[in-house]
Amino acid sequence: MNISYNWLKRYIATDLPAEKIAEILTDIGLEVEGFEQIETVKGGLRGVVVGQVLTCVDHPDSDHLHITTVDVGAAEPLPIVCGAANCRAGLKVLCATVGAVLYPDGGDEEFKIKRSKIRGVESLGMLCAEDELGIGTSHEGIMELPADAPVGMAARDFLHVEDDYLIQIGLTPNRVDAASHIGVARDLAAYLKSRGEDVAVTLPDVSAFAPDNHDLEVAVRVENPEAAPRYAGVTVTGCKVGPSPEWMQNCLRAAGINPKNNLVDITNFVLFELGQPLHAFDVAKIEGRQVVVRTCAEGTPFVTLDGVERKLTDKDLMICSAERPMCIAGVFGGLDSGVSDTTTDVFIESAYFNPVWVRKTAKRFGLNTDSSFRFERGVDPNMQVYAAKRAALLMKELAGGTISSAITDIYPEPIGDFVFDVSLSRVNALIGKQIPEEVVRTIIAALEVKILAERDGVLTVSVPPYRVDVQREADLIEDILRIYGYNNVEIPTQVRSTLSYAPKPDRGRLMNLAADFLTANGFTEIMSNSLTKGAYYEGLTACPAERCVRILNPLSSDLNVMRQTLLFNMLEAVGLNANRRNGDLCLYEFGNCYFYDASRRTEENRLAAYFEEYRLSIAVTGVSTPQSWNAKPEKASFFTLRAVAEKLLRRFGLDIYALKTETLDSDLFSEGLTMSLNGKELLQIGTVAPAIRRRIDVKQDVYYLELNFDLLSKSTRKQKITAVELSKFPEVRRDLALLVDKSVTFSSLRDAAFAAERKLLKSISLFDVYEGDKLPEGKKSYALNFILEDKTRTLDERTIERVMSNLTRQFEQKCGAQVRA
Repeated sequence: MNISYNWLKRYIATDLPAEKIAEILTDIGLEVEGFEQIETVKGGLRGVVVGQVLTCVDHPDSDHLHITTVDVGAAEPLPIVCGAANCRAGLKVLCATVGAVLYPDGGDEEFKIKRSKIRGVESLGMLCAEDELGIGTSHEGIMELPADAPVGMAARDFLHVEDDYLIQIGLTPNRVDAASHIGVARDLAAYLKSRGEDVAVTLPDVSAFAPDNHDLEVAVRVENPEAAPRYAGVTVTGCKVGPSPEWMQNCLRAAGINPKNNLVDITNFVLFELGQPLHAFDVAKIEGRQVVVRTCAEGTPFVTLDGVERKLTDKDLMICSAERPMCIAGVFGGLDSGVSDTTTDVFIESAYFNPVWVRKTAKRFGLNTDSSFRFERGVDPNMQVYAAKRAALLMKELAGGTISSAITDIYPEPIGDFVFDVSLSRVNALIGKQIPEEVVRTIIAALEVKILAERDGVLTVSVPPYRVDVQREADLIEDILRIYGYNNVEIPTQVRSTLSYAPKPDRGRLMNLAADFLTANGFTEIMSNSLTKGAYYEGLTACPAERCVRILNPLSSDLNVMRQTLLFNMLEAVGLNANRRNGDLCLYEFGNCYFYDASRRTEENRLAAYFEEYRLSIAVTGVSTPQSWNAKPEKASFFTLRAVAEKLLRRFGLDIYALKTETLDSDLFSEGLTMSLNGKELLQIGTVAPAIRRRIDVKQDVYYLELNFDLLSKSTRKQKITAVELSKFPEVRRDLALLVDKSVTFSSLRDAAFAAERKLLKSISLFDVYEGDKLPEGKKSYALNFILEDKTRTLDERTIERVMSNLTRQFEQKCGAQVRA
């Protein structure tokens, strides 16, 4: 939400600078995410002053140039060469002095005024036309000022050019009441009143509203009062479509809206002023001069303003004429019912639509407009008539219109204030600080909340319905704290807590253990939303779309299912960073994954079909070892990630060789492995398939692991950490090169080695694999390293040879291996 500082000050009399207002808004919960100065005239006309032409003679070497002397309020007049036909002695002009920077036509290309010689005559400035200053389009001659214009006055002061400040507020979904300049002014006034300042929010005066005639009455009928609790409208005739005045265009640009014409701009202006969406219909396009608020038959085609034909459902509220639908209520207008360049007569719609109806329709069609944003969160149900009057008066003033009907207001069941009790003791208990009662009462009054009654420290309050987020005691206490100031609640020096025994295994402690390990190894933790895009799962077999837990009322099509895997969140993070030239990444994330399996559902337990798993995901991509003076850059690979996975499992006391490792067949990975523990899949690791990366627009290879953290936690129950004394006797190392079939794995060789020698064989490792032309077809070479140790004595050569011979024989018999010379 963009707030213009100048626009805001129309409604609240304060001399606070824009920076201070931004600071206050953040303190009271309207977090300011951006703050910038904007210029209504680019460059601010700095260095441009009012001047008077003292003399004007023809240039001797030109048939159109003039040599002038100009008084700009300095000690000496400035010699300036000018080519304008209307240049003459005595004329008051705007003069750009040396050093001034202009932006002709308001463009981005700057023009700097320099000391120069024009055909041999020195010129120390420029007499400016409107387009050269960027304040108009005229280039017929230099801009002529009134005779009483003060010489030497800065042009920005003479033309009343005011810089503005744009305050960007990150609205939380519950604060739709602040989605307007009046709403922000209310919050600012509440803060200032609570500090003892006498300020008030001043709404524009609409007391002058009155029908000029009743020449154009439009009948209104609401057939669905549940979806449209309040509907108001008024007609304005004889409008002339044209550009809006500059002040309104500046306001709309500050709010991020491109001005279109005076009629459309007025509806947008009122929207950002009051927070009440309006819609202007061309009366000539309303058949039968009837507006009917109803639903249409299932499948009715309707073409919206963007030219797209949409099929309506019987749950979409429409604004119709006597013959056809004209607008999706509260969401989007129709292609052939709104204001055009030929419009003269307008019907202004000002309504309160049911937020649930608007939200479902907007999400159904994938539409998100300024109007739907406000309607689906709940606008002020008492603002409709006032907003209609405000718009009608503006159309009368800015478009020359005539108000040709009384206001129609259909409001069968008025929406009342929210009434509930608030305990003063509860206020202090929830806030955690003793706030004086008079301060609490002052804040309640500043928030426009009425105290209806009080008894034994309990206040019965009435909250205006525009505060849709304040309907309970806790909500009002939150508002009191917001205005009182979060920073005014001190952090206690003591924390009181009761001791509690952690479960075994303690998942929180194990998470910290894993996170510490990964962070120490250069990984960065990410956190992402459990809601994700259902389109990610279309066509997958590893995570089929039918297993998704779907959201009945999704916020958007991008957040319509619960995730089945952390992979897509991880790829989104990789894509976000890679697109910003940060493609060398080591990331991890903890999070739940959610599943739906209809076969698990029973009549006794219908929720059995839903279950979740807590998982850990790890990804590496780009360069894993950066370039340095003594090392070349090394790209990440599958083995980079596997090494991390093995170290992590060892950190939890797991024997990685006790895990069953198999080739992974999944459409999420182009190649990969799965590791199982006691018959249950513990993790999947591999290279993300290109087709999956393309769904997120990730171009570089990504190596990914996803681990069932709950299963890993349970496995630690059986792991016991023991400490033993270091052996006093030395280890012995021996290497062995074996020729084996390609189907033979290191795991099978390791198992055979320990089956043959358990007492003296301490460890075995693989340090080289070779496949090439010098080997027989279907064979490969493994180079193994063995560590032997006897904890009771030093091994002699005879014992070592016996062990190695035994190992060799075992490899030959069980694995078909041959010892290479």
